[in-house]
Amino acid sequence: MAQTISRRRLLQGTAAVGVLTGTGALTGCALGGDSDDHDAKGEKSAANPLGVEEDAPLEVVVFNGGFGEEYAKDHEAMYRERHPGARVEHSATQQIAETLQPRFVAGTPPDVVDNSGGSQIDFNALVSQGALANLGELLDAPSLDDPAVRVKDTLLPGIVDAGSYDGTFLALNYAYSAYGVWYSEKLFADRGWQYPATWDGMIALCRRIKAAGIAPWTYTGVHARYMSWPILAAAAKLGGVDVLTAIDNLEPGAWRHDAVRTAVDAYRQLAVDGFVQAGAEGMDHIQAQTEWCRGRAALISCGSWLENEQKAVTPPGFRMTVAPTPSLTSGDKLPYAAFRGAGSEAFVVPAKAKNVRGGLEYLRIMLSRAAAADFTRKAGSLTCVAGAAAGIDLPPGLTSVTRMMAAPGAQTFTWLYPSYYRKLERTFVNAATADLFARRIDAAGWVNRCQKAADDIARDPSIKKYKRA
Repeated sequence: MAQTISRRRLLQGTAAVGVLTGTGALTGCALGGDSDDHDAKGEKSAANPLGVEEDAPLEVVVFNGGFGEEYAKDHEAMYRERHPGARVEHSATQQIAETLQPRFVAGTPPDVVDNSGGSQIDFNALVSQGALANLGELLDAPSLDDPAVRVKDTLLPGIVDAGSYDGTFLALNYAYSAYGVWYSEKLFADRGWQYPATWDGMIALCRRIKAAGIAPWTYTGVHARYMSWPILAAAAKLGGVDVLTAIDNLEPGAWRHDAVRTAVDAYRQLAVDGFVQAGAEGMDHIQAQTEWCRGRAALISCGSWLENEQKAVTPPGFRMTVAPTPSLTSGDKLPYAAFRGAGSEAFVVPAKAKNVRGGLEYLRIMLSRAAAADFTRKAGSLTCVAGAAAGIDLPPGLTSVTRMMAAPGAQTFTWLYPSYYRKLERTFVNAATADLFARRIDAAGWVNRCQKAADDIARDPSIKKYKRA
């Protein structure tokens, strides 16, 4: 059974800061500083390239969400096998910020943290206060599978960029998530429906689905930002990836770009024409996804963790399938096959961890093919390790992800503003998208509200800014 964070440890950390302020910025104390005065170190060698102190304890805390925690226990066993003198402490929680934020402030963080989930600690606060160790040494270390190949050369494209802030690699986004529109291949085959490559085709399909007595779309109204994902994906395909770069860099007018406005107009049509499931506005992600699995809606926007998250309620033969967002026009700058693909599940090593080198070594072990394959089997997700899923019997959803990745014209893109400025997406874009699909605002209202929120962040001197190249 998984260990839990002890009440004593939590209270000790909370006392250090007085009142825990949820998922907001880490305030009151600076978190940076050189970790050399307390970081355990050993002798570097070919067998120990990161200089791990063999008997130094290692503490790992993971987010116990859609991927579960069993994979982490296996990774920890791999660490103990390489470093048998080390005691490894494992904890899992869904309340990352509430549990660990006081420990960061008190200077007693774990050695490895999976900073993920709805209650993750704000990355902007962690980065701006120097709370995270530089993972650059990990990138340059020899990979576990082939010492002649550096770790960074085993990673999928974009992983280093997504985890870098001001050019410093600070977060390893371990899971690889493909985002798109999901449907049941069985339902579509039984009804004679085909997923469309164009927006006109999407509207025509929605009319057919609605006529059959099924809601064409559902969505997680409580976390309405899930519907901002196809909007921004469609905007990127229409206007090019520079549209996303401008948003990430808080450029004036970025959210008001014509491509964004056109995409918002298109997706708002789903609500206006009655193509969205009644009651979705009040659903959380599990409720909406369960409605979809039960066949009460045909389409849903999500990332590729969906299959694992819903495995307990997915009917036999459902054949979960993902597809790219349809092209909005025949003149889109990116092809239909382009899709948002990005790392997720960000693992970090705190700068003030007692065993920073052990933390780096743990990540190096995670990036071995054996560890990555084990994650895919247990967590139902691909990883950032290129080719690690080869030979694995994948479930239908992940099989469809690999097909999408290999399709002619396939290319990936993503945006980084949620990592740079978490509140922008989780609060402001989320609220604007909820109002959009509830038909309380139109496309102009959506882009104006998002732009105002971005402008407010850009003007706020207390918020550290990042530049995406």
